[in-house]
Amino acid sequence: MSKIAIIGSGISGLVAGIGLLDQGHDVTIYSNLSAEDWLTKVPPTGTACRFASSIDLEDELGLNQWNDSTPINGVHLTFCPKPGRQLIDLMGRLDRPALAIDVRLQSHAWTLEFEKRGGKTVVTNVDIPALEEIAAAADLTLVAAGKADIGKLFEVDEARSVYDKPQRKLAMFVIRNVAMDRSDEGILMTHGIKFNFFGSEGEQFSVPYWHRDGYQCFNAIFEAKPGRVFDKFDDCKNGQDVLDQAKALFKEYIPWDYNWIKDAVLTDERGWLKGSVRPCYKRPVGTLPSGAKVMAVGDTANTLDPIGGQGANNCYRQIRVLLDEAKKNTDRDFSEAWMNATFDRYYEEVGKNTNAFNNILLEEITPAGIRLLCAQYGSTGDINDASLQQKIANDFVNNFDDPNLLTERFQDDAKARQYIDALSGGKAGSVDRKAKMSIALGQLRQVIGGSRSGHPLANPRLA
Repeated sequence: MSKIAIIGSGISGLVAGIGLLDQGHDVTIYSNLSAEDWLTKVPPTGTACRFASSIDLEDELGLNQWNDSTPINGVHLTFCPKPGRQLIDLMGRLDRPALAIDVRLQSHAWTLEFEKRGGKTVVTNVDIPALEEIAAAADLTLVAAGKADIGKLFEVDEARSVYDKPQRKLAMFVIRNVAMDRSDEGILMTHGIKFNFFGSEGEQFSVPYWHRDGYQCFNAIFEAKPGRVFDKFDDCKNGQDVLDQAKALFKEYIPWDYNWIKDAVLTDERGWLKGSVRPCYKRPVGTLPSGAKVMAVGDTANTLDPIGGQGANNCYRQIRVLLDEAKKNTDRDFSEAWMNATFDRYYEEVGKNTNAFNNILLEEITPAGIRLLCAQYGSTGDINDASLQQKIANDFVNNFDDPNLLTERFQDDAKARQYIDALSGGKAGSVDRKAKMSIALGQLRQVIGGSRSGHPLANPRLA
């Protein structure tokens, strides 16, 4: 049995802590928030949508209490190269449901569960001197909360990181008094993520969400490209300001969803955030002034923009590798070399493609991306839809759960074509031509006042 200290009682610290506790280690979590504080004193730290493979880890640890709350079964994406031009709609179904649970509720429940299983929690502010004392008494110290001076212990890994600054300005708001079932709008997925993607301006997505007070609602986010039309939240002082500005943007730029949101209200006064993050890797080992080594976990080790819903899932992917390596580490050798090797294994197995996929969504769409999106044109999201379009749309949304599935094909047009060829019996070129012709006809109907361009239920079959 090893003595392990964890800094931070967010979901990363708690999942890692409970997993290590179940392996028989002596685990203590240090946090400036008690279980009750999570419910009453803080905003949700993000949407934290978890896809099926992440939920599997929760199930393995006996932590998933919310399976039937608001199961998310797919994604409806509307792609607009610029405002006023809806080019493509697609609806992809997840093979297995996802969940987005208010992290305030989870951290509250899992802190109590951690203590019930024999873990110890210490409510305190951890600065560098305190971390020195904690690390000196532990065989392994994990840092899952990296603000202020503690965060500076972990240098950015510039060789692995793509960006030197944030790529979006973010505004998140949690809302109720909106329809959970949107099937009357042609969105067949009762609890589907709605993703409005604007090539020139940024993104807006809305995720079915289970609120800390025990009801269904939506967690919605604007991802604004700096200086573009969605970049309107700087002067917002509170959640109501954010929601009012969001409604104005919906009305002007996303009118197809305005009726859905126009009567929305905030779930609670703390249910909002705004800010920005730099997507980057950190070096996983930090060195204290004494020379003691500590290891970064979760967002502290690898920060992602929320655009791809990968943040919490990425943390779980790290933790799964961490738990496996800790279980195999019978010599209790938690050296700097072990820390680096553990993170490198995560990076090679799934971290590289997780970050690549997320970054693809931040960038101008690639030729491979255009090919794959066009090939999905006409997908309906219907569970009985066995068309080529639906298969590709389903693979696209399942890539959010397993970024190794399709990410490389989004980066390489030859691989994208090979993939479509394999599904269509060598007809990738024909599929591409038919899709583009159908999209062009949809654009013409839009110009002359016909049906919505790209609406899946109005599209002819392409294959």
